[in-house]
Amino acid sequence: MEAENRATFQSLSENVGAFVLKGKTFLIPEMNRIGSHLLAGVFRGFGINALVMETYGGLALGKEFTSGKECFPCQVTTGDILLFMENEKQRLGEDFNPENYIYFMPEAGGPCRFGMYNKYQRIVLDSVPELHRLKIGSLTTDNSYALDGMIEKGRTTSFRKAAFFSVVVADVLDRLLWKLRPYEKEAGSADAFIEKAMESLTDAFEKNCAKKSFATILSRLDDVILEGKSLVDPTIPQKPLIGVVGEIYLRTHVHANQDVIRKLEEHGAEVVNASIAEWVNYTTYDKLRDAKIGFHMNLKQFRFGMVRRYLGEIVNYGLTLGYQQKKQDQVYNRIKAFIDIAEDHRVGHLEDILIEDDLYAFDVGTEACLSIAGVIQYMRDGYNGVVNVYPFTCMPSTVTSSVVKPVMNRMKVPYLDTPYDGTTQPGRAAAIRTFMYQAKQHFQRNGRKEKRH
Repeated sequence: MEAENRATFQSLSENVGAFVLKGKTFLIPEMNRIGSHLLAGVFRGFGINALVMETYGGLALGKEFTSGKECFPCQVTTGDILLFMENEKQRLGEDFNPENYIYFMPEAGGPCRFGMYNKYQRIVLDSVPELHRLKIGSLTTDNSYALDGMIEKGRTTSFRKAAFFSVVVADVLDRLLWKLRPYEKEAGSADAFIEKAMESLTDAFEKNCAKKSFATILSRLDDVILEGKSLVDPTIPQKPLIGVVGEIYLRTHVHANQDVIRKLEEHGAEVVNASIAEWVNYTTYDKLRDAKIGFHMNLKQFRFGMVRRYLGEIVNYGLTLGYQQKKQDQVYNRIKAFIDIAEDHRVGHLEDILIEDDLYAFDVGTEACLSIAGVIQYMRDGYNGVVNVYPFTCMPSTVTSSVVKPVMNRMKVPYLDTPYDGTTQPGRAAAIRTFMYQAKQHFQRNGRKEKRH
């Protein structure tokens, strides 16, 4: 595919946004492997032909169409879509029609550069003659990822509930993997088991989510948990517990972060990564918070029309957040009857931590809100070290590092920054070994406890 210069400003509004997905092939980039596949199963359950694109194989293409100044996930996802469409063109020949596809690239309101990914990728796609008609389907944190215009109007609420449920179940499968793999009887058994479980639960979501048969999916999850417990060797002693925070894509995309969790495990760690549901809850919590601020400001100015508007938003986002947290509690309480996996942080509790310790403000926004408070909570819960995983030059994660490093030093808890840009840094392996040596010393001195909020 040859690139050419094209006028793209009109395309940024016409070919990026909420488009009807029915009758299209919906292309989902792989971020968190399990979460992406379960979400694709939800889409298919609602009659949308969704598939997860293979990832990282197109990194060279992604770098060819970027300058290197973008944060790393932009290069990875740009390469994923370009390679996929190139392969589709070769597979279908004259039958290839880019209008048959919609590429999924959501956005955030900023100031993170993620808010510009779909705009930049629109420019890239428009520079390739075959791909200027490929639309980019986008959801935004500005309305807490509402699906208006993409799913039939009467089904959006049901879809959102099913999609969030899939996120929670995916988090549980990830945490089950991290609980099993450091203690498995046979090397590789946990990875193979979780891959099989992912396929089984993807099928369960596809067949049951549109019918709201969540109980059937939970029953399937129960079977997975019970079978997974049999992989554990009870004679292996407990290991140091490491918490992971950072930018959501890098910390969950094992290729982009060079499988950092496995590397930590190889040096004797048990790891808990921040969840995807935590970010989804944060986007809802942030909109609820904005609505409360708008309500009080307009009430003081006697602008009663705006007061009514913000009151409606408070009710809407409050009910949404309440549902999400209740659904999480339902799943985790059920699973913890079988196996002790780490629960999720409450976003409101994380804000309380920042206020108590006067470290940062939710008014500033970005994922730093979650990461800074998450690090503090890990320390309070007796974790033996924390790793911050992020793209090189990522602003929120750089802010996180600058805020928490002095705190970690003062509390004498090991801390490691691991920025990634697609290259293999020569000191990375030594840094991880050194960090884990410190974490083991912390573990020997203090032990560990596993109480999550």
